[in-house]
Amino acid sequence: MTTLLDLYEYAENQGIDVDWIPLEQATSLSIPLPDGSYAIAVNPWKLDTLEQETVCLAHELGHCKTGSFYNRHAALDIRQKHENRADKWAIRQLVPEDALDQAVADGYTDLPSLAEHFCVTVPFMRKAVCWYTHGNLAAEMYA
Repeated sequence: MTTLLDLYEYAENQGIDVDWIPLEQATSLSIPLPDGSYAIAVNPWKLDTLEQETVCLAHELGHCKTGSFYNRHAALDIRQKHENRADKWAIRQLVPEDALDQAVADGYTDLPSLAEHFCVTVPFMRKAVCWYTHGNLAAEMYA
């Protein structure tokens, strides 16, 4: 299971700068830099829990590791495609399918207990279960 500390160490080992910055609109963002490296800005003052910070950082690392970036002029379907790639990368890191199967076998059978077990948010856990069960991230369709 990947922890928040693991994510920060992973970013450091990959040469991805992660800085805590007060952002006015976003909670976090990631950008490719001209030299080919990446940077992530996280506003920890907008995050109430370690679970939120964990999911947020994993998602931004997902953008970096999959090259899923877009600009503000991108069409909504293109934005969603890149957001989904980042989410899928984050899900594979934070809630690997075999670990999820084992957690369910161990008795963690509802979303809140699974989310607590994996130290992620309930909405993120819902996406993870949806991804592994239905092959998509449209968790709102299965609520």
